[in-house]
Amino acid sequence: MTRLPNFHAAKWDEPLVMELGRPGGRGQLFPAPEPEVMEAIGDNPLPEAMQRKDRPVLPEITEFEAQRHYLHLSQMTLGMMGVSLFGTCTMKYNSKTSEFATWRPQIAEVHPYQHPDTLQGVLEIIHDFDGILQSLSGMDQFVFQPGGGADAAYTMTAVARAYWADKGQLSQRTEMVTSIQAHPCNPATAAAAGFTVINLPLEENGYPSLEALKAALSERTALIMLNNPDDMGIYNPEIREWVQAAKDVGALCFYDHANFNGVMGKLSARELGFDACMFMLHKTFGAPKAGGGPAVGAFGCTAELAPYMPAPVVVKIGDRYALDDDRPKSCGKIREFWGNVPQVVKAYAWARAMGAEGIQMASDISVVANNYMDHRLAQLTGIARSNPDVTARRMEMTRWSLAPLHEETGIGTVEIANRMADYGIDPWWMSHEPWIVPQPFTPEAGELWSKEDIDLWIDVLARIMQEARENPELVRTAPHNQPIAQVKGDAFEDPSQWAMTWRAYQRKRDQLAAKGAA
Repeated sequence: MTRLPNFHAAKWDEPLVMELGRPGGRGQLFPAPEPEVMEAIGDNPLPEAMQRKDRPVLPEITEFEAQRHYLHLSQMTLGMMGVSLFGTCTMKYNSKTSEFATWRPQIAEVHPYQHPDTLQGVLEIIHDFDGILQSLSGMDQFVFQPGGGADAAYTMTAVARAYWADKGQLSQRTEMVTSIQAHPCNPATAAAAGFTVINLPLEENGYPSLEALKAALSERTALIMLNNPDDMGIYNPEIREWVQAAKDVGALCFYDHANFNGVMGKLSARELGFDACMFMLHKTFGAPKAGGGPAVGAFGCTAELAPYMPAPVVVKIGDRYALDDDRPKSCGKIREFWGNVPQVVKAYAWARAMGAEGIQMASDISVVANNYMDHRLAQLTGIARSNPDVTARRMEMTRWSLAPLHEETGIGTVEIANRMADYGIDPWWMSHEPWIVPQPFTPEAGELWSKEDIDLWIDVLARIMQEARENPELVRTAPHNQPIAQVKGDAFEDPSQWAMTWRAYQRKRDQLAAKGAA
């Protein structure tokens, strides 16, 4: 067994930044304006309407004190620096070279309102990366405006709505078909766009049958939205037949490529018959995932759908690059401007560094690592594999269940995730709620993690499962080695307990003090 880490997170008795400092503390001392400047502007340099009535409520501290404060906070944050087999999120190493590229003024200091003539280098990168994604998908054009996977799914529903409206069939094409194991953003965004959602249940083979799909399709179907492989790690081998069935009733087909990591370089959405697809740049293409952002859901489609894409679109005219905003059939903006450019640059740098062969190799390693992880997990007593009757190899990730251990000990997936943090291991991904697998956890090895990392992660899980049997209260009350103990969830339902601003914190503190005095 791997030697488990003797881990304990740093814990500082750190006040809020607003509670630090003293009157007169300063991080910078600015010189007084030159006499000729004061003479030019007079005694009242700001118009009265622009002057504050009260001094801003800011902490008065030195630069070093501010740096030390945030260093302490960072030391109390485990973050994603442990072993993080975080399924559906494809945690990758984020190249420091890519990070450095976005710090350069040519990227960091540009503004989307600049004239395109001053943005030629940036637009060239976006246009070239569009071409890379075209080669991986077979699509004819990409945009980078969507701010993540859900935004990209909504882009598809907005494009479909504009497409059917242009064809005069929007009143007829009112339904979207998906499956229960598809990412929830697909039915959610379709509903937000005004479509009626038809959600197909799973069957014995781990996905809805082709017969069930055909029964749901009709002349009312506007589009189908699928991810393949799904979050169970199952690849639907009937995907071509699914697409053809949708085409037979005239529907559009969208491929949610959030789980592209295990198949990148191996298949093309266009070859499978899809009309559009999306990629997660902050997952598959090595750009940082961060904590809910920044993110980019690159949306691509065929030439037939391209007129309906969000504007503007980066195009090449001769040897120059331009922003094409003259698109009368466009579905409109999904987000501001033309995308999160620094994330696009990082993903572009990753793709260029990997090359076609590197991308294929990463996919191979990801699938091999996932199946090694699956093999070792199958040796643990107390967990069960989702869709156990599916004997085919799982791709990219697998959803497992702690239901047997929960039935035996009362300890479930939430408690074990909390306890993993005590070993310096990032808690796992459970699944999209509502759970369709009881007490789920969904690990994904990807190509980043070594065999030793995977072994450590599984050995930590094995130890915690042993703890659950021998001392369940230890697991139930975790974490113990973190700066913050277990957070009680009932506070999330009570807005009076929230404190997102300094004033809200002061109000909450005063209310608690008043209750204590009473």
